[in-house]
Amino acid sequence: MSVDFIRELCLSLPHVTEEIQWEDHLLFKIGGKMFAITTLGPIGMRLSVKASDDRFAELTEVPGVIPAPYMARNKWIALERWDALRRSEIEEIVRESYALIFAKLPKKKQAELSAARVTNKPGKKKAPRKSAKKAAAGRSR
Repeated sequence: MSVDFIRELCLSLPHVTEEIQWEDHLLFKIGGKMFAITTLGPIGMRLSVKASDDRFAELTEVPGVIPAPYMARNKWIALERWDALRRSEIEEIVRESYALIFAKLPKKKQAELSAARVTNKPGKKKAPRKSAKKAAAGRSR
């Protein structure tokens, strides 16, 4: 597991942005809200994500997974090392964090992002729009 794996996974999710903050932390955001943080440096937590209440209690019992510093009260967990969880579990908690943060976005922002996802699907091209004159002329024939 590595930062590259997390970066690839996070950027595969719709409308995710990334930025470096706090000197050496790579943040992944949806709608301007962070859902995953990884450390670029050799020391520090490997990955921090938001968890549901039940998952938070369950995951913090796993060796190598702790309540995230500064964010534990918001039910964020942190992996102290990459091998604390299996690859599939890491994928699952990142996707869950994304979904939890997306669900907390304002409804207007959720609708905006969902609409953008539908209109920007790869492979689908919009038909060119007719001008109002051409459309009117076509109807009168």
